[in-house]
Amino acid sequence: MGFQKGPIEGVAIHSFRKFVDERGWLAEIFRHDELPKWFRPEMSYVSVTNPGILRGPHEHVDQADLFCWVGPGDFKLTLWDNRPDSPTYGNRMEVAMGGNNPGSALIPKGVVHCYRCISHVPGLVINCPDRLFMGKGKAEPIDEIRHEDDPENPFVLDELARRAHV
Repeated sequence: MGFQKGPIEGVAIHSFRKFVDERGWLAEIFRHDELPKWFRPEMSYVSVTNPGILRGPHEHVDQADLFCWVGPGDFKLTLWDNRPDSPTYGNRMEVAMGGNNPGSALIPKGVVHCYRCISHVPGLVINCPDRLFMGKGKAEPIDEIRHEDDPENPFVLDELARRAHV
């Protein structure tokens, strides 16, 4: 299947408003009154990605993600609408986020996603998914379809991505 450039139904990209003073800066990463009613975070985690490293592509069957990029590194986020019942099925989006453009991306279940640290310094990512990792008490299977494990998947960006995935 070929993907064309275009918006993806349900994906919401927001830039953070930074409140800056002599101590540094602060930004709200989400507020319930600004999220769609179908999305409510259940947990959060933080990860650091080293320069040049790609995470994904993968998708979730039941989980939506709210990724927040605050820096210091920068990332390129790539999304593919792989949901046959979506009005934007077959669309692909890319956006740069991180230290130079802090913000968030709400990614609905079934949207394939990956991100690469494109800066020379590691980048910090916060995720606030709407499902608990491995369910309550970590007693359920992981909700993830890891396309990066399939060398024939249509979501690989380039040969470097095949060798650098995590």
